[in-house]
This record gives sequence, C-alpha cells and structure tokens, in this order.
Amino acid sequence: MPNPAPPATTDLCDANEARLDGGGLRILSPSLRAWGGRIAFAGPAATIRCFEDNTLVRSRLETPGEGRVLVVDGGGSLRCALLGGNLAVLAERNGWAGVLVNGCVRDTAEIDACAIGVRALAAMPRRSRKLGGGSADVPVDFGGVTIAPGHWIYADADGVLVSDVEMH
Repeated sequence: MPNPAPPATTDLCDANEARLDGGGLRILSPSLRAWGGRIAFAGPAATIRCFEDNTLVRSRLETPGEGRVLVVDGGGSLRCALLGGNLAVLAERNGWAGVLVNGCVRDTAEIDACAIGVRALAAMPRRSRKLGGGSADVPVDFGGVTIAPGHWIYADADGVLVSDVEMH
C-alpha cells in the first residue's frame, strides 16, 4: 500500500508559527539535495552518527523501517558516500520512508529509481570504509538542528522540517 502524501512543509510552517518560534518545530538549513523517487516523505527519525564508515547505515536499513526516516550524521564529509544504490534498494524493500544524510550519496540513478526519499549534501563516487564504527539511536546535529530518535521528519521540495511530535 503506498504511503499517503505528507502535509506540505509550507502548510506546516504556516499552521505552526508558535511552534517554530518556540523551537518545537525546526527547519533544516537548505543545504541538502534531493534524490529518490519520492520527493515528499515523512516519518519518525531513527538516528546514526558515523564518519566515512557506513557499516551502521547498512545494518539499520536491513531492519524493518516501518515508515521511519533514517537520519545519518556523517559529519558533513564530502570525501565518500554513506548511501548508494544497493542500500537505497534495501531501504525501499524494508519499508523506510526516507534517508537524510549529512554527507554524500552515490549511484544516484539507482537511488532515483527507488520509492524512497533521500536528502544529502552531494554526490560522490567513492564508497565509504566498512570499519564498524559509529553510534546508533543518539541525538545528531546537522543543518543547524538537533534531531533525536523519535522526532518527526517532514520533507518535500520546499525543505525539511523536524518536529518534536507528529503533526498530521
């Protein structure tokens, strides 16, 4: 069954100005590029912090996504990709709504063929190392926002929002 379209980020901002002012709703800086077959997506966050090592990304995407959004804080590295076509297929097959990467992706044509949403800083053809490092289910900081497990992610062509609670 296809996921219903999430509410537009512009509508969420307009209807929740007090939450924006109070910090319960935050907007990621507009530095992420969009890939994937789903431009608009939403779901609760699952988080990973890793640097140039995507071992945890693979292991998390191998689990049922249940409509969640995997948020990967790769420290903003532009030296290698933390998500590629094979992992995007895995995310789609396991029911992830999307992936946000504070870092790079590769195999962008393969990612675009998947029915998930992906946001990342850039594309980079070099793959990451597989050393088993990193942390899962921890608060991560990128795009000027702290994202904790369970926060809600709302993304579309106009931007990415992070909410402390579900808003639809």
